[in-house]
Amino acid sequence: MSDAEEAPREATRENGETEMKEEEEPNPNYKEVEDPQQESKDDTLAWRESQEEERKTGEEEGEEEEEKEEEGKKDKKIVMEETEEKAGESQEKEASGIQEETTVEPQEVTESMIRLETQITDSQSVTSGIFPKTQRGSKSKLSLQLEDAETDELLRDLSTQLEFLDLDQISPEEQQISSPERQPSGELEEKTDQMPQDELGQERRDLEPENREEGQERTVSDIQSKAGISRESLVSSTTEDILFQKDKSAPVYPLTMTWSFGWNSSLPVYYIREEKQRVLLYVCAHTAIIYNVFRNNQYHLQGHANIISCLCVSEDRRWIATADKGPDCLVIIWDSFTGIPVHTIFDSCPEGSGIRAMAMTHDAKYLATISDAEVQKVCIWKWTLAVETPACTLELPTEYGVQNYVTFNPTNNKELVSNSKTWAIYYAWYEERDTLAHSAPLLTEKTFNKLVGKFSQSVFHLNLTQILSATMEGKLVVWDIHRPPSSASTFLGFPYIKPCKLVHLQKEGITVLTTTDSYIVTGDIKGNIKFYDHTLSIVNWYSHLKLGAIRTLSFSKTPATPPTEKSNYPPDCTLKGDLFVLRNFIIGTSDAAVYHLTTDGTKLEKLFVEPKDAICAISCHPYQPLIAIGSICGMIKVWNYENKQYLFSRVFEKGLGVQSLTYNPEGIFILSAYRRFHMDSPERDGCTWDRSFTVAVYMLVVRNGQRVWEYLARLRSHRKSIRSLLFGVYLDSNEPRLLSLGTDRLLIEYDLLRSYKDCLEVLDIHHTDQGCYPTCMVWYPPLTRELFLLICNSGYKVKLFNATTKMCRKTLLGPAYGSPIEQTQVLPVRSMAELQKRYLVFINRDKVGLQILPVDGNPHKTSAIVCHPNGVAGMAVSYDGHYAFTAGGHDRSVVQWKITLSVLEAAVSLGGEDLTPFYGLLSGGREGKFYRELEDYFYYSQLRSQGIDTMETRKVSEHICLSELPFVMRAIGFYPSEEKIDDIFNEIKFGEYVDTGKLIDKINLPDFLKVYLNHKPPFGNTMSGIHKSFEVLGYTNSKGKKAIRREDFLRLLVTKGEHMTEEEMLDCFASLFGLNPEGWKSEPATSSVKGSEICLEEELPDEITAEIFATEILGLTISEYSSQDGQ
Repeated sequence: MSDAEEAPREATRENGETEMKEEEEPNPNYKEVEDPQQESKDDTLAWRESQEEERKTGEEEGEEEEEKEEEGKKDKKIVMEETEEKAGESQEKEASGIQEETTVEPQEVTESMIRLETQITDSQSVTSGIFPKTQRGSKSKLSLQLEDAETDELLRDLSTQLEFLDLDQISPEEQQISSPERQPSGELEEKTDQMPQDELGQERRDLEPENREEGQERTVSDIQSKAGISRESLVSSTTEDILFQKDKSAPVYPLTMTWSFGWNSSLPVYYIREEKQRVLLYVCAHTAIIYNVFRNNQYHLQGHANIISCLCVSEDRRWIATADKGPDCLVIIWDSFTGIPVHTIFDSCPEGSGIRAMAMTHDAKYLATISDAEVQKVCIWKWTLAVETPACTLELPTEYGVQNYVTFNPTNNKELVSNSKTWAIYYAWYEERDTLAHSAPLLTEKTFNKLVGKFSQSVFHLNLTQILSATMEGKLVVWDIHRPPSSASTFLGFPYIKPCKLVHLQKEGITVLTTTDSYIVTGDIKGNIKFYDHTLSIVNWYSHLKLGAIRTLSFSKTPATPPTEKSNYPPDCTLKGDLFVLRNFIIGTSDAAVYHLTTDGTKLEKLFVEPKDAICAISCHPYQPLIAIGSICGMIKVWNYENKQYLFSRVFEKGLGVQSLTYNPEGIFILSAYRRFHMDSPERDGCTWDRSFTVAVYMLVVRNGQRVWEYLARLRSHRKSIRSLLFGVYLDSNEPRLLSLGTDRLLIEYDLLRSYKDCLEVLDIHHTDQGCYPTCMVWYPPLTRELFLLICNSGYKVKLFNATTKMCRKTLLGPAYGSPIEQTQVLPVRSMAELQKRYLVFINRDKVGLQILPVDGNPHKTSAIVCHPNGVAGMAVSYDGHYAFTAGGHDRSVVQWKITLSVLEAAVSLGGEDLTPFYGLLSGGREGKFYRELEDYFYYSQLRSQGIDTMETRKVSEHICLSELPFVMRAIGFYPSEEKIDDIFNEIKFGEYVDTGKLIDKINLPDFLKVYLNHKPPFGNTMSGIHKSFEVLGYTNSKGKKAIRREDFLRLLVTKGEHMTEEEMLDCFASLFGLNPEGWKSEPATSSVKGSEICLEEELPDEITAEIFATEILGLTISEYSSQDGQ
């Protein structure tokens, strides 16, 4: 980081206290940091040109190479001697108690490293590894005086271990590849701490590793010319303008996020840039958004699989850190200039709890995180070194409460403060001891004999000797920091804090506490923003803005413009009446509004206002690029999603939360506050369903020259929740039809023509599933001559029912992405030529995806991406099929996805043709053991059908009759019910009936394989279904497990469900216990034991649990007794 943004320097008194200078002095090293970097770039260009000339001259440069090698060795000695001298000076200053920053001149290091690289290149060595310019070491001297052979051997080792990385991050292993003699562990740490942040980032990225095969020699220029890459990484060489440049590259995903509506108002908004463009940073679900206000552009920082729980930025707004909560939680540091993630911490919370609070030092060298576990951990990370473990860790006692806010001392990287609602904690980091000391004095009402209130935020006082903690009672707790005097030889204890005074600043509760320039700033629940000096005397305030409760304040990194004659700064409230000169800042409120305040003239600009509650309702206009978004808070907003323009909104009275929203074909949307609303396409009928499992129908009538909706009738037709309503039109007429689908596995069609006032007639009722429950339905597009109704269920299956007879015609494997499909829509066609190529858009619990039609079980025909980790509440599709929209419910966001069908089609082509995609669903594939056994069973079934003991000539064919199909299914481990067997028979028999009028009575092996893969459970045998059955039918035994008594178990087998006869049951047990050969009367018995002779009291235990039933009775092989999500 540039040192120009550092806090004001301190003046040290004799008594050890520190105070702020009245005027900030510019950093004298700022230009010295910038200019040498420019010079080093010029040197680098000259170095590249020299390499081009050297390649042309060829062997004539042999003598020059030897001379450069000698010069390079001298340069290495000079560099390391200078490093040792400066490291020694730093150690002497630390020992004497003087705390100040030492800046290493980057020009010397950069030029020396260039000469070193030139030497290596000229000697025909490949710079495939990262040669660090700064190194950590203890106190031994760092020596680079190695022979040429050793240098070449080292680089060969590096080239075989390192990969090419765009970000060029140096891992700890890469930093320690060299021998201990070359990389002592102490000096590198000291040298790194002395480096300016910009130079540190440059060092980590400007040397890019390349891979090479053994024996192959290339120069850096050869590699760069062939790979088409620049010597410097994009992160180190970019400017701010690159972030919002138009991306002309072709899309690589079928679904690409293009815009995010809404924002998480519980997290702060940051002012990133202001010079030429106003840029903000905020969070939307699991994505961080960089929003350019003037250009109306968004850049999405995508990488988290869970909802982002906290974020922070560096003082110069270059680096952004985001963290999430949930399984496989991540901490990601981004470059705000390019949007590139420069470092990811994968194991920040091994227990998977995630991060609760996070802060970054002003120079961006260190990152502090507080976990969200029951026992919170405070960790400090040296993220610039690309390490995977924290520099220090501290576990906090549970009595401290949930620490939800943390911040660093702006002038001391080794001090920070955090607070919960009841406890404030001060930390002091002793890096050399790997110790994070803390002080957390108990504060009660007796401490000051006054009510303190709950803490909101804490900051370091401008005088740096105190800490301020704001409370929801409008008070500030002032803590004194007691630091022991520095000593080179003795250790007198850790610093600690002590409550000094309680200051009653205001009546309103303080929600935000921060500092800027020479002011202490507060924001409160009434929308007031107040500014205090270092004595806590008020300087100015904004109370006339009429804002909601302040949630966040973020000041521009650009200092305020000095006042001129044209300036319109307001006067402060002091006796002097000086002009109140302040940076511009962003205001975020708890009612999800974001404002920009221009202090010169006090101009308040509303940037956007988003729903502050869950968003469950979205709907797209039928012929315009408009989307309506409805929230539980009663707000409806309408956007033009093509040019990302907000059009209008309305907020309904309290209590009228919008749960459903839809447009009619004319583009006039209808809403219902409490119920789900569905619109009929002919515009004559509408219907709703509610939590009482009731369907209500409304009719559009004309009253007094106006069209109004009139209630017709309602019916409680389902006994469980309704999943979907669907209007349609009869094939032989234009009369409307209405169907409802519930989790009670009932598909009900209503007779709208015979229905009248207060009487809704039912036409027919059909059962859709036996074990799984349906989740959604949609009309299948007319790709065939037969019209289908597509129904998805909880078993990851897609079932096609005849639209007229309701017969199940096909069962197919649907998308399996962690949870079943919950809602689906057919993508509208873009032209008449696309009528024979249709697609489905679907959502499940947390993802949105695409499915190519016709559905056939091919896994490559589908794709999905995480859209809302905490759950998707709704989905809509644009009228032209270019975009899909998903609502996130409680994450208060709506995401717009661009659909690129060509990418999905390319994935299908790469997946193979015919049976190739299906072989991948088998264990071992086409050449595996399972498929060979399937072939054996398939042909063995032909022998069974012809008789085992026949002496006639065998007839071997490529087909088996349908009657043998259930036996082959069970032989390979799939046990379909009788109803499922009937569905399989109907699927095969009537497969070609509509086209040829003939029934099919046999099946070949490829078709059998498809039927098997589409009908079997997608995750094999699991215990989930068996456990659910035992929970319903059983009781809790003495061991706390669900069990069924033997007598009840036998009675259920012969009376419930697809029950057996007693003879069938006894014969099954005889086969299961190994007393009879398998086959159950299908083969001649080789044993004289009959089912009636079995004593079940001896063979079965008194209590049967799910585990005993699955493993000991059925003999199933089930791994880990766990089920997949959603099954």
